[in-house]
Amino acid sequence: MKRFLDILLSALALLVLSMPMLLIALLIRWDSPGGALFVQRRVGRHLVPFDIYKFRTMHHRRADEIDPLVEGVIDSEHARITRIGRVLRATSLDELPQLLNVLKGDMSLVGPRPVLIEQVEAVPARYLNRFSVRPGLTGLAQVRGRRSLGWLQQLELDCHYAERVSIGLDLRLMLATVHVVLTLKDIYGSTDQNWRQYRNGRCRHDVEESK
Repeated sequence: MKRFLDILLSALALLVLSMPMLLIALLIRWDSPGGALFVQRRVGRHLVPFDIYKFRTMHHRRADEIDPLVEGVIDSEHARITRIGRVLRATSLDELPQLLNVLKGDMSLVGPRPVLIEQVEAVPARYLNRFSVRPGLTGLAQVRGRRSLGWLQQLELDCHYAERVSIGLDLRLMLATVHVVLTLKDIYGSTDQNWRQYRNGRCRHDVEESK
């Protein structure tokens, strides 16, 4: 049933949003050099990698010019983010192309957010259960604090969802997501407890305590 709803709702959303998505793509191309879409390798269900689609929100650079282990998206007062990109990120419109990922089966409408390949090393063993379900466009962590949450808090909520997944919970989270997006809550958070801190060992004690 969950997969059936993913296919049905993502197909309908793509049909309804096709013209707005085309307009967004044109605005991105007008605002800064580079393509409208951004493709990135992420890790999904059962730790299987896949390509995620997003609207480009940052100034175009080659993949070999970016080191995700040390360079955050919002470093230097959002210096990497374009003018249109700031609006897209604030409203989560940059995530709309992931409806294609949902339709393909890489993702679900609701589930833990797909992580970077580099982030897997920062996931303690007790939280690997988050990879037992398809990653989602939105999820429990996104409605309970979004980017204001620390890395381990996000993982805890991801596992909570994976252990209790149901159609009823998905519907409640989709409704809650609308409220979060419309109120522009928790768009950016502190980097003190992000995944890079854990991966680099700066919060090693917390990671060991969580195992």
